[in-house]
Amino acid sequence: MKRGLFVGRFQPFHIGHVQVVKRLLKSVDELIIVVGSSQLSHELNNPFTAGERITMIRYALDEEGINPKQYHVIPVPDVTAHAVWVNQVIALTPSFSIVYSNEPLTRRLFKEAGFKVENVPFYHRETYSATEVRKRILNDGGWEELLPKSVAEYIKRMDGVSRIRELAVSDTT
Repeated sequence: MKRGLFVGRFQPFHIGHVQVVKRLLKSVDELIIVVGSSQLSHELNNPFTAGERITMIRYALDEEGINPKQYHVIPVPDVTAHAVWVNQVIALTPSFSIVYSNEPLTRRLFKEAGFKVENVPFYHRETYSATEVRKRILNDGGWEELLPKSVAEYIKRMDGVSRIRELAVSDTT
């Protein structure tokens, strides 16, 4: 069985992430989706908790009809020493043989640990990015169209829009 690892912060999980997961699942039997920086929340660039991000991922992949047996969603916190982060990921996840990431440090750390690393096939990155979603939320600018419907509804239900706007105000004071 071929199992891959896909690391992201998913702040929030958007349509681009969904398309990447669908594409990666064509190359592997199972995908481990690591919710990185899981200890961070309630910050402008990291507004959602690990639990909220896991919920978003599950809602989005359910909405797409992706079998939950094809993926694992696992939160992994950052560590202060980069050299031990890969070992932490290994300790917290099922075994995997390939890592998908475009983030330079993540790529370097996994390569040094002996893993095969491939780029993530971005899906319309200029439009679909968590930064763009958060920016549009702040500017009342059509953020919902960047997200799976279930994720947009969840963010509204949990008052995520107000959270991001309040964090933006507190970030400037």
